[in-house]
Amino acid sequence: MTNSMDVQDENAYEDLLGQWSDLESGLGVILGSPNTTQQFAHRVLQYDRWMQGLLQRDPDVGLYLLFQLASNSPVGYSASHALVCAVLCHLVANELRLPLKQRNSLVHAALTMNVAMTALQDQLATQTERPNQAQQDAIRAHPIKGAMMLANLGVADDDWLDIVSSHHDEAVDRNTPDNDNGALHLTRILKVVDRYAAMISPRASRTGRSAIESARSVMARATAGVDEIGQALVRAVGLCPPGTYVRLDNDELAVVVRRSIKANQPFVVIIGKANGEFHNSPRLHATGDTPPRIRSALPSVAVRTPLNHFYLLQLGSQALSMA
Repeated sequence: MTNSMDVQDENAYEDLLGQWSDLESGLGVILGSPNTTQQFAHRVLQYDRWMQGLLQRDPDVGLYLLFQLASNSPVGYSASHALVCAVLCHLVANELRLPLKQRNSLVHAALTMNVAMTALQDQLATQTERPNQAQQDAIRAHPIKGAMMLANLGVADDDWLDIVSSHHDEAVDRNTPDNDNGALHLTRILKVVDRYAAMISPRASRTGRSAIESARSVMARATAGVDEIGQALVRAVGLCPPGTYVRLDNDELAVVVRRSIKANQPFVVIIGKANGEFHNSPRLHATGDTPPRIRSALPSVAVRTPLNHFYLLQLGSQALSMA
């Protein structure tokens, strides 16, 4: 069972939250100025190892903090999106039991796929009008340009470069699994994860969609070979991942704190009453054991009240004895 000691005291929690924030901002620095980053490719590997270390401490708490960080502000969207995608790719790679070399290529591609449009991606996240012609051209060119930049920066892993150069290529979805070479399969995984992560994140022009809507949309677009990736994603993080908000079938409001063995029945902490008031004493609830069940997921903007995430995660750690 995962180690839940990370949330037992507030200092450890603040340390963990700080580490995730530092990882995200450090990634933002190298993605924002790749050409002036010493040993860029090596730095990406270091950030990957750091990410894995944080996830190992407690995957549920890691997901919770990550989804909270990602959904609360569109500022610095590019780094936040890269980190969410890398974490999801890592979990899907584990779920699909990919060989380590393939897992590494996939996660490193997730961290760097938008390296050719970092500043533009941050700008688009806060821009309310549609991309202008110059922006559209840059968006179209960024996969190929990004792969060329990475090669110039010393990336020698062909799969990593292939995934980045084709992560928006429509043909990737059309190829059947019969001619599914390694890089093609990995690109397909990144495309599914990229779409899912983009949907749940807010932009200035729209709110993020709920986790269930995003998962369903990814599944609905599934073609041969992609549905197993979507299913692996849902198995890995749940239909409502830790850190996302849900409405229960008795109209109470809850936040997901831990996954359970069933993707659609996580552990939640009930934080709001049916009448819209917030509970003075939130309580842990196993949706798989007794009603109320989850009726729908909510986009992060549905909850505007500041929450004590340390306290909610502490309640969540009690789920380990219930599981």
